[in-house]
Amino acid sequence: MKKIEAIIRIERLDIVKGILSENGFLSLTISEVKGRGVQGGITERYRGTEYVVDLLPKVKLEMVVDDKDIEEVITIIRENAETGKPGDGKIFIIPIEDAVRIRTGESGIKAI
Repeated sequence: MKKIEAIIRIERLDIVKGILSENGFLSLTISEVKGRGVQGGITERYRGTEYVVDLLPKVKLEMVVDDKDIEEVITIIRENAETGKPGDGKIFIIPIEDAVRIRTGESGIKAI
């Protein structure tokens, strides 16, 4: 099992979530986050004054998936979150030792 953490643009969330659902990947957790990457933020202009916004709003999508589904999920997220501009985000893959469903006590793949 692997945990996928994807930091993506807020405006791409509904598209990514929809395509994941269409492909049978329903379980996920979404968090609103702020951060910055290589671009370091953006310069805005307000009433003639420039200022730098260095923490941009994003969403973090978290999923635990079977090893056999990793490439498919990564491809779905990458292809549907991409705009081609800096700030599209990152995908992190983290090994998961085990998972336990609280309601039934099932563990491993059955728990996800």
